[in-house]
Order: sequence, then C-alpha cells, then structure tokens
Amino acid sequence: MKALFDETSFKTSKLTTRAYSTSFSLGTRFLGASIQDAIYGIYGFVRFADEIVDTFHDYDKQRLLEKFKRDTYEAIEDGISLNPILNSFQHVVREFKIDHELIDTFLESMEMDLNKSEYNQQGYEKYILGSAEVVGLMCLKVFVHGNESEYQRLQYAAMRLGAAFQKINFLRDLKADFEGMGRSYFPSADMDNFDDEQKKKIEEEIAIDFAEGYAGILELPKSSRFGVYMAYIYFYQLFKKIQRTHAARILEERIRIPDPQKYGIFLESYIKHSLNLL
Repeated sequence: MKALFDETSFKTSKLTTRAYSTSFSLGTRFLGASIQDAIYGIYGFVRFADEIVDTFHDYDKQRLLEKFKRDTYEAIEDGISLNPILNSFQHVVREFKIDHELIDTFLESMEMDLNKSEYNQQGYEKYILGSAEVVGLMCLKVFVHGNESEYQRLQYAAMRLGAAFQKINFLRDLKADFEGMGRSYFPSADMDNFDDEQKKKIEEEIAIDFAEGYAGILELPKSSRFGVYMAYIYFYQLFKKIQRTHAARILEERIRIPDPQKYGIFLESYIKHSLNLL
C-alpha cells in the first residue's frame, strides 16, 4: 500500500528531527496535528542536505550533493521517491505549493559550503537567504496552508526570524566552524582577533531580526503560532546566554542550554500561551 509507505516516510522524517534537534522537535510537537508531518518533512530534507556538506568528510561531497539535488527534483516530478526523506518532502512541496525557487536557493547555499571559507557582505547575505530565510518561507507555506495572500503578508517576518535563528547558530558554533571547517560566516568578524566589541555588533543585528520576526509570529494562524513561539523563545534564551558570554569563551566552547532547562523554558512558554500572555 502506497499509504503505508508514505506514512513510514514521514515517520522517518520525524525520527530524523528528533535525533538531530531536541528543541526543533519539541517546538514541532506544539504545532497543529494537521501540519506537524509537513514540518518534519521539511526539516528532514534540509538536515540531510546539511549533513552532506558538514559531516561526510570521507566522501565526495560534491557528487553526493549533486545526486541529492537530482533525486529531490525527480521525487517532486514523479510524486514518489524510494528515499523516505525525499518522499515525505515531495509530498509537502506538492501539497503546499512550495516554490521550486525556494528549494533552488537553499541548495545553492549548501553548495557554497563546499567551497567557501570566508564571506564578504554580499556572500553572507546570500548564504543567510539560502540556508535560513527560504527555509522559514517553506515552513510559512505550511503554516498558512498554502494561502498565497497570507504568505505574502507574513513573508518578511518569516525571513527575519529564520535569519535570527541562523545567526545565533553561527555565534554558537563559531569555534567548530572556524577550527573544524575553516569557515567564517560573519564578514565583520576578525577570527584571529575576535572580541566583545565585534560580538556586540553581531548581536545588535540579531536583535533587530528577532524583533521583526516576533511581530510575524503574533499574526500566524492558531495552528502554528504556539509551536513557532516555542522555537522563538528557545532561540531567544540561547541568544541571551550568548550575550552574557565573553567572546573569548565562545571561541573555546559551544554555548548550550541543557535539556532540563529547555523543558523548563517550554513549560513556562506553555503557561504564558494558556493565559494569553504571548
């Protein structure tokens, strides 16, 4: 039965989400039941592409990414794939009318990670667009159930929220990206002399993105508003912890929020949501 295969495919995407991201999977659980699988489908797709360029060091990453790209478009065209991650993703693309341009832009950013080590302002903005902003737009297509007018209205806020999340990831992973992969995403950062002043400028940029993204959360449909807010509040707390941390320490370790504290954050957020205090 095709239905059983599709169900198994979405379970695979869900398993992938839970294995790779505690915070994202928890936030997704608070979305409306009708859209949870779609968001798992998107996450599984972007996670697998990211894994190719970030962790498959003993393999031909370029060839793997090119094959992944071909397989993605074949899955969308055919309406099926034997790769369960791509099978679930193609369902989401077709059902919610996700623009192929968003997929193209995302995959282009993954290709940039194969070769780029440092970014100027133009390259930085292009990478943020592809790796984060368009992923936010894919999710927005699901949140508004494909409603084009609502999508257009909330598009800017979704892009800013995606950008904020990604920039926080960059700050959190500064050590791993620079030392482990030789990457430096922030064009204004001198990694050999990174200090609190440089860090503060980046944080000011993130704070603006956060404020503009939060405004859009309040306008989301009820089925998605709380789940997105949960993701927002987690990243906001991570951001505040990074702000309290000196630049030198960020270059020495990955800043984290322990799982028990994550659950506490989500519980507090749920109470606020229940009391209409968002």
